Amino acid sequence: MNSRLELRNKSYNPDILSCLANLSNDEVFTSPQLANQVLDLLPADIWHDSSITFLDPFTKTGVFLREITKRLLVGLEDEFPDLQERINHILNYQVWGIAITELTALLARRTLYCSKKANGEYSIDSLFDNENGHIHYKAIEHTWAGNNCVYCGARKDQYDRGNDLESYTYEFIHTFNPERIFNDMRFDVIVGNPPYQLSDGGYGKSAAPIYHKFVEQAEKLNPRYLSMIIPSRWFSGGRGLDEFRSEMLSDKRIRVLTDYESFKDVFPGVDLAGGACYFLWDRDNQGICKIINVRDGEESSSERYLNEFPVFVRDNEAVDIIREVRRIHCGRYLDNVISSSKPFGLRTYYKPHKQGIPCHFIQRIGEAFADPKDVTDHFNLLDKWKLLVPRSPIAGQTDFTKAVKFYSNQNTAIVPPGTCCTESFLVAYAANSEQEVTNFKSYLFTKFARFLLLQAAASQDITKRRFLFVPDIGKYDHQFTDAELMQRFNLSEEARRYIDSRVLETNRVSE
Repeated sequence: MNSRLELRNKSYNPDILSCLANLSNDEVFTSPQLANQVLDLLPADIWHDSSITFLDPFTKTGVFLREITKRLLVGLEDEFPDLQERINHILNYQVWGIAITELTALLARRTLYCSKKANGEYSIDSLFDNENGHIHYKAIEHTWAGNNCVYCGARKDQYDRGNDLESYTYEFIHTFNPERIFNDMRFDVIVGNPPYQLSDGGYGKSAAPIYHKFVEQAEKLNPRYLSMIIPSRWFSGGRGLDEFRSEMLSDKRIRVLTDYESFKDVFPGVDLAGGACYFLWDRDNQGICKIINVRDGEESSSERYLNEFPVFVRDNEAVDIIREVRRIHCGRYLDNVISSSKPFGLRTYYKPHKQGIPCHFIQRIGEAFADPKDVTDHFNLLDKWKLLVPRSPIAGQTDFTKAVKFYSNQNTAIVPPGTCCTESFLVAYAANSEQEVTNFKSYLFTKFARFLLLQAAASQDITKRRFLFVPDIGKYDHQFTDAELMQRFNLSEEARRYIDSRVLETNRVSE
């Protein structure tokens, strides 16, 4: 079985760091197995080079630093035959870390130096004259500009609190000059698993991504190699990630990208929609990227440029299907048809009224209304027949290795003129006749359309942007079937079987 998948099948983990990796947190701990998979991306000759410097700028357990040290201990044996001399050289001149909390600083030092103090009695290093060694930690505070931190964007009303509560002020991203943390020292390799998100105090359990800030900060240091484990949602979604996605997709220094469609395949104790990935950024060698997609224990590999499409298509087998569809269809796509969020200006938490304009609320049973003064109609949808589809049609599904359903007769509705909805719904299509809307619904319900939608989905949040691969047929004058569409877009029998395996059956329109 492939080494990337061994961590799923081990029933006994003798390494305490493997056990810590199963804890559920936005600051996800890395197992030794996963750390080594990431380190395997680096060129083999660096483990024999005593001048190479390494930095984990957000160390938690110290697992990356330990595994780096173990590799160097083997690779530098010829240069430093004496074990203690070899250890001293590696720990004093090659390996550094920045801890994210005082507790993780102690844990990382215990992992790397075998002592919570680098110069302690039981430390394996004999040269350090201070207790911190090269595991740096400094307690700092957010810098507020209005209600947000100027560095990480944290909300003041959420994180401006006493010292007895964690403020998640990560030193590495709370500076415009990260090189000054180590007095302008340069690092050849930056590697690690950064924190992923911060609660932003929004509706429900809203959280904003921050992992991209660590990637961007690391690039400022201009290392030879950069490798990080981050959520895969940046491929096509994620709040505030448009610029980051654009830069990542156009960066030809990313030479390897390994993507797990299920987050649990990487971190068994954590459930995060969209999966996880790790990458190798090679400063001095630009070129095509090797993409490894892992789903249900099976790997597929291809070499292609990341920016072939406006979003990254993780599924190597789907790429050829998209290419063929785009070759045949030269017109619009449904991202130009589906409505924007808040089609009538009503938020999710809008409270229903007892009279007014009939309105659809995602969790409302029975007739409900919106005050006409609260309803906007900038898109001229109110007086038309409409197909309403939920913005979160797969709520609760975080594992995209499983077939996806998206829509059914239970979570969609064709509504008459004079009807509106909150932002829990999108208006998928609007027309003057009910039959035309019904015909469009038959198209959207095909596996063909929903498979193409899936290729741009990274979470349960399905906005109009996710429809960029679904062709706009133009004339919806009849009921559509998969057989018709497969033939129309010249898809092979193999492609048809693959589409069938990735999307679940849904209710037929006539039911």
